[in-house]
Amino acid sequence: MSVAETLFVLRVISGISLLIIIGTLFYMIWRDYLGVVNQLHANRRVYGHLVTLQEIDGNYIALGTPNPLLPLTSIGRSPTNTIVIEDSFASSEHALIAMKDGQWWLEDRKSRNGTLLNELPVEEATIMADGDVIGIGNFRLRLDLTK
Repeated sequence: MSVAETLFVLRVISGISLLIIIGTLFYMIWRDYLGVVNQLHANRRVYGHLVTLQEIDGNYIALGTPNPLLPLTSIGRSPTNTIVIEDSFASSEHALIAMKDGQWWLEDRKSRNGTLLNELPVEEATIMADGDVIGIGNFRLRLDLTK
């Protein structure tokens, strides 16, 4: 094989290698883009609701518009929370509801007055089920997972 033919073969191999590298980079960027888009859609998806309850004659009645439940839902007095509670007994960042391994978990965020789940104090992260009632100060929120 002559020098000219060898250089031609090397140029072809270099060109093909360059195309493979560019294709691989494009694939990796596209895969990352789709991952971010899917994560954004998952974060916007509503998984259920937290219904505000009011106690009347010993019974709880749904009050107002249900609050959407997101994979990470924060509850407290601060306006940065997902659900803002206007109650002097609520801490600024009072409680956190998170979806972990297909289950909903309630966690007290070291609030001064504590968080209740079905009228029992939450000492550590606790699994919740449909219909459970969360107590924060004078507020009661019912977990509604029906779609």
